[in-house]
Amino acid sequence: MAKKNEQAEEKILDVDASMQGTITFKDPVNLRINGSFEGKLDARGNLTIGENAKVKANISGDRIIVAGKVTGDIDATQSVSVVAPAVIRGNIRTPRLSVTEGAILEGHLAMLSGNPSGEASDVTMTLKDVAHYLEVETKIVEEWASKRKIPAKQEGNGWYFSKSAIDRWIQEEKVRA
Repeated sequence: MAKKNEQAEEKILDVDASMQGTITFKDPVNLRINGSFEGKLDARGNLTIGENAKVKANISGDRIIVAGKVTGDIDATQSVSVVAPAVIRGNIRTPRLSVTEGAILEGHLAMLSGNPSGEASDVTMTLKDVAHYLEVETKIVEEWASKRKIPAKQEGNGWYFSKSAIDRWIQEEKVRA
């Protein structure tokens, strides 16, 4: 008697169009962008920006591979791979980075400590980062921080935030404008 193969066939969501907006995947997915995209990308799992893709977005995810053009910041919990002919204009935060010859990076790099094997490491965010992450104005986040409505730490004249604390705060539904 033949056994049924219990392994699910790997599915790839292939986007080969022009899109605008916010794309968010809470569950792991294999997403490949081949067209143009403008907005915000947040994908758990594998995100690939294809060689012909043009992306203007802040990108967050687990494992991100870039071969096309990206204008925006990249924040990966596990790894970022940049392969020629990639052009990235933006900052990268990741615990693991690989870059092939011929790829172009214009921005700052923050190598995060932590476990690149799958567990998300904590990221320190600025006031501007949190405002962008929550899609609200910077002055609102600053007001929340000064009134202790949001988990924050003041150092000198600036506010700093733990991404994991912000995520817990969101999950506890404490976000109120």
